[in-house]
Amino acid sequence: MARRIDTVLIANRGEIAVRVIRACRETGRRAVVVYSEADADGLAVQLADEAICIGPPAGSKSYLRVEKVVAAAKACGAQAIHPGYGFLSERHEAAHAVEEAGLIWLGPRAETIAVVGDKIQARAIAREAGVPVIPGSDGAIDPSQALALAEQIGYPLLLKAQGGGGGKGIRVVDDPQSLLTDLERASGEAESAFGNAGVYLERCVRPARHIEVQILGDGQGNAIHLGERECSLQRRQQKVLEESPSPFVGPELRERLGKAAVALAQAVRYRSAGTVEFLVDEAGEFYFLEVNARLQVEHPVTEWVTGLDLVRAQLHVAEHDALPFTQEAWQPRGHAIELRVNAEDPARGFAPSIGTIRGLRLPAGPFVRVDTALIEGSEVTPYYDSLLAKLTVWGNTRAQAVERLAAASAAFRIGGVTTTLALIPALVADPEFLTGAFHTAWLEPWVKRQSATALSPEELEAAAVAAALSAHTRQAAPAAAPSTAGGLSPWVLAGRRGRG
Repeated sequence: MARRIDTVLIANRGEIAVRVIRACRETGRRAVVVYSEADADGLAVQLADEAICIGPPAGSKSYLRVEKVVAAAKACGAQAIHPGYGFLSERHEAAHAVEEAGLIWLGPRAETIAVVGDKIQARAIAREAGVPVIPGSDGAIDPSQALALAEQIGYPLLLKAQGGGGGKGIRVVDDPQSLLTDLERASGEAESAFGNAGVYLERCVRPARHIEVQILGDGQGNAIHLGERECSLQRRQQKVLEESPSPFVGPELRERLGKAAVALAQAVRYRSAGTVEFLVDEAGEFYFLEVNARLQVEHPVTEWVTGLDLVRAQLHVAEHDALPFTQEAWQPRGHAIELRVNAEDPARGFAPSIGTIRGLRLPAGPFVRVDTALIEGSEVTPYYDSLLAKLTVWGNTRAQAVERLAAASAAFRIGGVTTTLALIPALVADPEFLTGAFHTAWLEPWVKRQSATALSPEELEAAAVAAALSAHTRQAAPAAAPSTAGGLSPWVLAGRRGRG
């Protein structure tokens, strides 16, 4: 049954709030944002048709207070709430509260979020749908069974939080001697981070590629995929750079990954946009990892290579309970790469960088996209995630996309803080990156090797230009098979030091 959404309340901040505002503006809808006191002068507040303050800076007192979000939606006459990513986006209690209030949650149903958010249940559903899963325990484990189970599964192992996600709550165990100690710590971290102390065992696949498949479902049992994204360039299980298509995935593997993702989406009657994440080993065998039941940070990569607007697609599904296009309606075109521009210093172990934005200059030009909420004078605080902007480029080939990434990052200026833009000059000149010969454990040791040489901004710009010229003379070769987490976020620690 079709229903019209005239006003959308955006329960988020930063670049994703700006992104959703622009989709609403293009489709003739009112966009209302909620904001904390720390974001009162933010770009999203300035761009929205209406803005409602819901509390002090701490997310626990503002963006994570679903009752305040629902009250704001009712006060402004919104029919739907878009949670973006992070904050409330994968909290089934929040989706349930929104639905109970008679509002539309622009994402999967509450019961779907609950099921796929429980990693053990999600593994069981994947098995039933015929999707390969990594060998591991059937449920949460306790110390009395851990050693015997670990011996059956084989080392190295991963300890993973039952309620975790987004690369958080994971520990690598290489031998029996550290297993019980790590299990105790992982359980405590899981309880603290997710309110669920359950931890399960899984074989550690390494070296491995992290490949995710974009899905879109109508909630009625129909689903399609929109190709894969390569997400293997990570630090501490957090993505740094994503691209599509993957330089490792060929046509046959791409088809199998797409079918597996759709089968899982259909099994849970998935609604709206999301991803199914996989680990792929050197031989090209893939295993289900998790479902991200929300719009992803890296969705611009897929939008570049498909020509489709995923936020518009979410709105269409919510209004019509139907997909806006079919599997056959799109064909991949060219290559896209996204860099997460985080306020972190790669040379200091990605330590948080806090300050006031000065001398901001955004890159522009053909096939260059910047998603950001930064404006001159913006304050980068420890209250929220370190993501400042997303720089995404497109090219006819991967080599051309790398050229554009080098040139655009050289033109990108963010004064006042240190960012991950500093990675690009050396990265785009690295032979293994250029041939796609990397994996999930490749980036961190690579960064440590680069940290010995600290360049000034002028030297970085010159190096980036040189790398772009060098990349122009190269032909991207077909990808070859590629020859620890837990604890408090450094942003939380930085915030505590600042308040101490």
